[in-house]
Amino acid sequence: MFKITARTVLELGAELISSDIIAFYELIKNGFDAKTNNGIEIRFNIVLRRNSLLALRSKSQQSIKSGEEFTSFRDAAISELTTDAPEDLLLQARALIEAATSHEEVLSALQKAYDLSTIEVSDTGSGMSQSDLSNNFLVIGTPSRKREVDEALAQGATSTPYLGEKGIGRLSAMRLGEKLRVETARSSDTNINILDIDWRAFADLDAMLEDIAVEPKIGHAKPTVNWSGTTIIIGALAEDWTEQRVSRMVEYDFARLTDPFLDQKNRPRIAIKWNNKRLTIPWMSQDLLSHAHARVKGTYEISKGVPALKCTLEALDLGFDHPKEVDEALVTAPDLLGALIGPYGEIPDSALVTVGPFSFEAHWYNRRRLGRIEGIGEMRTVRDLQEKWSGILLFRQGFRVFPYGDDEDDWLALDRKALRRSGYTLNKTQFIGRVNISRTDNPNLVDQTNREGLRETPEQQVLLGIMQYVVQDLMFPFMRNVEKQYKAQKVDLSNAKTEVAKLESRANTALKRLRSMPASDDVKNDKREAIEELEQTLFEFSEFAQNARQRIEEVEQESRQMIEMAGVGLMVEVVAHELARAAENALENLEILRKKDVTGEVRSSLEALRSEMKSLTKRVRVLDPLSVSGRQRVEVFSLRELLADTEAAHEAQFSREGIKFKVDNPRNDIKIKAVKGMVVQIVENLISNSMYWLSNRSVRESSFVPTIKISLHDHPPTLIYEDNGPGIAPENADKIFKVFFSLKEKSKRRGLGLFIARECAEHNGGTLILDEESVSTTGRLNKFVFELPESVSIR
Repeated sequence: MFKITARTVLELGAELISSDIIAFYELIKNGFDAKTNNGIEIRFNIVLRRNSLLALRSKSQQSIKSGEEFTSFRDAAISELTTDAPEDLLLQARALIEAATSHEEVLSALQKAYDLSTIEVSDTGSGMSQSDLSNNFLVIGTPSRKREVDEALAQGATSTPYLGEKGIGRLSAMRLGEKLRVETARSSDTNINILDIDWRAFADLDAMLEDIAVEPKIGHAKPTVNWSGTTIIIGALAEDWTEQRVSRMVEYDFARLTDPFLDQKNRPRIAIKWNNKRLTIPWMSQDLLSHAHARVKGTYEISKGVPALKCTLEALDLGFDHPKEVDEALVTAPDLLGALIGPYGEIPDSALVTVGPFSFEAHWYNRRRLGRIEGIGEMRTVRDLQEKWSGILLFRQGFRVFPYGDDEDDWLALDRKALRRSGYTLNKTQFIGRVNISRTDNPNLVDQTNREGLRETPEQQVLLGIMQYVVQDLMFPFMRNVEKQYKAQKVDLSNAKTEVAKLESRANTALKRLRSMPASDDVKNDKREAIEELEQTLFEFSEFAQNARQRIEEVEQESRQMIEMAGVGLMVEVVAHELARAAENALENLEILRKKDVTGEVRSSLEALRSEMKSLTKRVRVLDPLSVSGRQRVEVFSLRELLADTEAAHEAQFSREGIKFKVDNPRNDIKIKAVKGMVVQIVENLISNSMYWLSNRSVRESSFVPTIKISLHDHPPTLIYEDNGPGIAPENADKIFKVFFSLKEKSKRRGLGLFIARECAEHNGGTLILDEESVSTTGRLNKFVFELPESVSIR
C-alpha cells in the first residue's frame, strides 16, 4: 500500500494551481456549484501589506544596530498600517503594536497584525454539514461530483449539476495563503461548521499525511434559522496585495472570467471589495463590437451523427470604398474530412462527431482605423478598450477555459501566420472573439488538471483545427477577395494614358491663353507667378502620372510572374515528391543487391531501379513546358499526345495508388495553337487535386476503386475532366477558383492550384468551370470543363 507524506499535498497545490486568477476561479466555481442565489463575493481585508512587513523586519535590524529607541520603530510600524482597512481590524492591529515594549515585541505584534489580513470568498449556496467537511471537503480528488456529472451525461441532460468535478478546488486556497478557515452550514444546521487548516504543518519533511490532525468542529449559531452558505477565509497571505493590484485583476482577469459578450444582467454575479470599497468589474460595450471592420460568426453542428461547419463572414470597412460584403460558408462532412484530417491524418474520423457542437464569433479590427465612437470616447480610449478585450477566448457554460485568449497565448497561431504575410495580417490583438462549448455537448473537451488548457485529445485537435481553419482559411481569403474586387481592380492603361493626354493638352492650352492675355504693370508680377506655379503643377502632375503608369505596369508584370512561378512551384513540389520516392526505392533495391548475389534477383532489382528512373525522367519531361519561357510560347501541339505524355508521367504514381486513368479520345486528333505549358498546368493541377481527394476516400472505403476520366471533344476544343472522389459541395462551386481557398488538410493547404488553372485557361482565351451537373448519389460536383475557343483549332 502506498503511503503519502504530508508535503505531497503542498506539491499538489503548487503544481495544480498555476496562478492567482486560477485559484480565485476554482473558489468562485465552487460557490456557483453550491447553487449560490446571489453570486460570489470576494473581500480583500488588508490591514498590513506583506511588503511592509518584510521592510519593517529589515528596518528593525538596522534600528537595533544603531541604538535607536524602539518607540521610533514602533511609530514607523504603526504608520505602515493600511488606513482604509476595516475599522475593527485597524483598531486590533494598532492595539497590538502599541502594546509592544521592545523591538522584539514590535516584530511579534507586526506578525500578528499581518495575520489579521485575509481574503474571504463567500457564497449563499447549499453549504456543507460537518459530515460534508469530513467526507468530501477533506478528501482530495473526491469522486462525489464526478459521479453526479457522469450520471447527468449518461441520462442526456442538457446541463450538468457542477462546473467542477476533480475535487481539487480546496487546494486553491493554499496558493493564496498559509492559513485556511472554512465557515459553512446547511439550511438544516443550527450552527456554523468550522474547519481550520494551517498549511505550514504539511511542510514537515518527516510527517505523513495521517499525522496532520485536521478535524471540523461546531461553531457559533447561524445568523438566521434558514441561512446556508460558505465563507472561505484565507490568512497568512502568500503575496503582497494592494488596491492597485486588485484593481488591475478586476479590470482584466475578473472581467474575462465570465463571458463578457453576455448582457451585463445575465452574467454570473461576482462582487470584489477592497477594504469595504466595491471595485466594479467592467463589461464589454456592444458599441465596440458594432464598430468592427470585419467579423465571422458560426456554428459547428452535429445532425444525426453528421458534422457541418456553418459561417457567416462580413466585410464592413476594410479601409477602402466597398459595400458591405457578406458570404455564407458551409463545410460539410466530406470537406471536413479533407480539411482537418486528410488521407493519413493522426486524428480519427470519429472525432469530427465526438467533439460535439459549439458556436463562435470573432470581430476583427484594423487598429489604425479605429477612431472616436459615440458612447465610448475618443480614439485613444477606443483603441485601449479594443486592446483590453482583444483575444479569442474559450468559454464553457459562460466561464473561462484558460489560457485561451490571454496576451501570451496564440492558440490559433495568428501571430505566426501574420509574420509570413503581407497586406492584411490577422494577428490575435486585432480580434475580439469567443468560442462557446459546454460540458454536456462537448464531454471530450476536458480541462487539464492544472487548468493550462484542454487535454490533448482528438476532439481538442478538431476544435483547434476548425477555429484555425475559420480564421486563417475562410476569413483571411474572404477579406483578400473583397480587396481584390474593389481595391485592386485592373486599370485600363490605354484609357488612363488617353485621359492623361487630354488633361495635359487642356493645361497647355490654358497656359498659352494665360500668357497671351494683356495685363497692366501692377498685375504682371502676379500673372507671372501664377503661370510659373501652374507650370510647376503641370510638371509635377506629368511626373506623377508617368510614375503611376510605370508602377501599374510593374505590378501587372509582378502579378503575371506570381502566377507563373506559383504554378512552377507546385509542379516542382510534385516532382520533388516523386524524386524522393524514387530515391528511397532505389536505395532499397541497392540494399537488396548488396545482401544477395543471385543473378535473377540482381536483374530484377536493376529493372525496378530502371523503371523508377524512367518514371522520374517522364515527370521532368512534363515539367519542361512549365518553365517560364515555355509557358509564354504559343505552339501547335496535339491534345491527344499531351494526355498520353501526362498518363505516362503519372503511370507509376497511379499504379501505387490503384487509380484507374481513362482517356476518351475522339476519332480524329485535336490539334490546337496555344501555350502548351499552361494547358499542361491545368491538367496537372486537376490531377493533383484528384490524387488528394481520391486518397482521402480510398483509405476509408476498402472496396473503392479510384478513377480519373478525361474526355476530349472538338468544335470547340474541350477537355472534360472528372473523378469519382467525394466531389465538391455546390455552394463551393465558385469559391474553389478563388485564391487561397482550399479544403485540404493544413500541410497541403495552399489554395492556388485551381486559381492558377483558371488564369491559364483565360490567358489562352478559354474557360475552366465546374460543371453544375451533380452526382445524383451525393449531390456533389465532380466534373470540370476546360473549353478553348474555336479559333485555336488547327485543321
